[in-house]
Amino acid sequence: MSNKSTALIVGASRGLGLALAEEYCIRGWQVIATSRGSSQGLEKLQGSFGASLEVEQVDIVDLDSAKGLRQRLDARELDVLFVNAGICKANELNALQVEEKDYLDMLLTNALSPMRLIELFYDRLNAKGVAAVMSSELGSITDAKGFWELYSSSKAALNMLMKHFHSRHVDDTRALLAIAPGWVRTDMGTDNALLDISESIPLVVDVVARNAGVPGLRFTDRHGNELPW
Repeated sequence: MSNKSTALIVGASRGLGLALAEEYCIRGWQVIATSRGSSQGLEKLQGSFGASLEVEQVDIVDLDSAKGLRQRLDARELDVLFVNAGICKANELNALQVEEKDYLDMLLTNALSPMRLIELFYDRLNAKGVAAVMSSELGSITDAKGFWELYSSSKAALNMLMKHFHSRHVDDTRALLAIAPGWVRTDMGTDNALLDISESIPLVVDVVARNAGVPGLRFTDRHGNELPW
């Protein structure tokens, strides 16, 4: 285990996060994957990859739960921290129509909680490590076109928090990435999405690999092309 690179994938019970965990396992990494509760997908992966996949339970919107995960992994050195967390509520509504709780839930899950995990685990990354969050093309203010506007604003908030985090670590050797995987067919992305998971996640992992040891913050798509903030 000590000879393997280690990736912590937060939010891996299904969808993009589960695909990330599988892709890193396929590539021979030691993977620590988290879920809020039991996950049939992760159980199946463990059946295939055995001890190469460790599963931890954490509710990232609960700060005490996130801190507990940090304590349990206190002795582990990470090569990659990838926080994949996202919900989409009221995606066709505007600010006047949405229920306040639905919007606040998106901000907590999509922006604040991922950054708490980055804050908590950043010092566990090695000097050439990569801290990544799953962002979205919809998080680009420059390219905003009115699609899923409330969800988009939560991803823009995530990008802004990553910007400010970087400003406090500007001389650090680690890489910071906000990666847009494209519109992928998942429960959240819906069946109308343009991409299959297999057309997105391997490319996302390639982007992370190319940025190891490259300091600085970048907002990119799945091909590594930089996106406008």
